[in-house]
Amino acid sequence: MTSTKTQNGKSAPSDAERGANRTLYVVFLSLVIDLLGFTLILPLLPSILDYYGTKQDTLYQSIKDSVTGFRELVGAPDTPRWNSVLFGGVIGSLFSMLQFLASPIMGAASDVYGRKPVLVISMIGVAASYALWAVSHNFTLFVIARIIGGLSKGNVSISTAVIADIFPPEKRGKGMAFVGVAFSVGFVFGPIIGAVFSRYARDQQEVFYTVPALFALALAVIDIIFVLMFFKETLPDNKRAKSISSGWQNTSHLINPVSLFRFSSVTNTAARDLSAMQKIGAVYFLYLLLYSGLEFTLTFLTHNRLNYDSMQQGKMFFFLGTIMALVQGGYVRRIPAGKEVKIATMGMTLLIPAFVFMAFAHSASMMYIGLTLFAFASATVVPCLTTLISGFGGTNQKGVVMGVFRSLGALARAFGPVLSSIVYWSCGDKVCYISGAVLLIIPYIMLRKIKGSSHSA
Repeated sequence: MTSTKTQNGKSAPSDAERGANRTLYVVFLSLVIDLLGFTLILPLLPSILDYYGTKQDTLYQSIKDSVTGFRELVGAPDTPRWNSVLFGGVIGSLFSMLQFLASPIMGAASDVYGRKPVLVISMIGVAASYALWAVSHNFTLFVIARIIGGLSKGNVSISTAVIADIFPPEKRGKGMAFVGVAFSVGFVFGPIIGAVFSRYARDQQEVFYTVPALFALALAVIDIIFVLMFFKETLPDNKRAKSISSGWQNTSHLINPVSLFRFSSVTNTAARDLSAMQKIGAVYFLYLLLYSGLEFTLTFLTHNRLNYDSMQQGKMFFFLGTIMALVQGGYVRRIPAGKEVKIATMGMTLLIPAFVFMAFAHSASMMYIGLTLFAFASATVVPCLTTLISGFGGTNQKGVVMGVFRSLGALARAFGPVLSSIVYWSCGDKVCYISGAVLLIIPYIMLRKIKGSSHSA
């Protein structure tokens, strides 16, 4: 992309740059709309599973019988309210695992058929999942809705591919930052909107999740129309893969755990840099495995112990999202190069007492002390590790490095919820959170040993 000089000597954006920025704003708004709908369910999930517990169908009863048999086998306590935690963990991990598997496939399809048609198909699938959720008066339909949603949730990976299409490597950081802002906006406002609509539905004597589900469906339909009207294809015919198989060859490594941990797809890089990437990837995976699991069980912890309803859950997510946005906007973006390991280590250090506070919190004040520390860690660790890993790989390898890194995170999120939920269910909430705090010491020690590379120093 080239720029022209204005009369005052400053560079004026070229037509290509203006087109790229316009596409970026379209992608940003589309992601915000999508993430507002996606996060509506977060404060509602414990109540939803309690609701289905009173209307047990064949699938729910089958899982409950299996849970009861396993509980008797291991001698876990018989605490009915904790069953919803285990159910939720299975559903959460199922959704993330399907997303982990489907995203590379959708990416490969978009390499062949173009970004726009695959993006629209993905969004139609998401809309269908919300429509089914709105009428899911039994547990089986709810699970099917989540399966459809997980298989269809490829829009984020396609959006990052669009950013790679429209920006040269040295300017992609700007586009990725917009993706991060979209997530912040979605997670600040989505949960509280879901809680408000849930409260409204209860006041109208309706099933509490129907109105939030219909609102999510409306957002999804608006998003589809918006993309159809304003998004212009970014992958021209002459740059597309010739077939799905050729596109798949470029992305299949993203669902192979061994290849991911080894960063096997990153070629022509120094052994020292490859070793550093593998260490950063391992830290990232272990951290997110523990973080995502306890993050997922947080709504169940406050629901079961503090009797939080969906509105209080929504306010909790609003608090977390606001602190994260303030830290990211006022602090993280000003972190000087070379300080990423130090700040990420500090974030992990604060997360350990955060989990301890949560483990023993029996009041809102104590819980919110833990949430404040949790929010700071949420705002710092992953962005710093992402910046650190982005310093590796040549110009034509950055996309591969970041693709592997994101897939490691998706894999961690696929296992974190179910593993934490099993510990929560079998050993109790205190053991779950104390265990998380203790195990965090492992990635903390590993991170302290990472010195970075010449690219990020």
